[in-house]
Amino acid sequence: MTRHLFTVTLAGLLLTAGCDETPKNTVATTAEGLWNGSTNTNRTMTIAVLDDGTSYFFYSDQGNAATVAGVLQGAGSSSNGNYTAAAVRDFRVGAAPLDAAISGTYSARQSFNGTISYPSSGTVGFTSGYNTSYDTQPTIASLAGVYQGLASSSGGSQAASIAVQSDGTFTGSEQNNCTFTGKATLRAKGNVLDQTITFGGFPCFFGNATFQGIVIRDVATNRLYTAAPNGARTDAAIFFGTRIF
Repeated sequence: MTRHLFTVTLAGLLLTAGCDETPKNTVATTAEGLWNGSTNTNRTMTIAVLDDGTSYFFYSDQGNAATVAGVLQGAGSSSNGNYTAAAVRDFRVGAAPLDAAISGTYSARQSFNGTISYPSSGTVGFTSGYNTSYDTQPTIASLAGVYQGLASSSGGSQAASIAVQSDGTFTGSEQNNCTFTGKATLRAKGNVLDQTITFGGFPCFFGNATFQGIVIRDVATNRLYTAAPNGARTDAAIFFGTRIF
């Protein structure tokens, strides 16, 4: 099934080169930031906690860090070293989403550890450390380029590509000839971008729909991660890939 090009778009937008990013000195007292870690089930995690408390937990297949098997997303809050997010959705690639909750403890800009609880299948533990790339902010112009990777949703995955212009607008296509357009914009702080994407009609999996979400770039590995749930939070567009030129 078609994966959201939306994801691809987001990915492309965050693929900016480090030399085009602007340092931002932020005194954090919450769990806000980018975090890299792993679970006690042998999955790697790339985590973004935004300044409003919303979190995105990208996780890999078991034992294979070079994949994305899904993303947990939900609104949360930080207080006195504790982070909680009750109404979380686990958007799994190739499967229906699950309800979940996240609870953890953090030391601002140092560590973020906790558990992911599923009503019907127990808990998963995670540990992570702070990724200082969050302390920089990309420029829109530096996002220009062509990106390739896998776009995913509950329907599965397929190859996708996107061309990003210097003003953040983009066009893209998926392997099944689904096309889309959109635009990426900077957030007020942090190395995370917002994105809006609109899909074309058939054969797009999310035909004629418009979604909003985020895109993040792992500076150390030069990988891009993007995710955007639909309004009803019954599915999400997920992308994992790299810039080709």
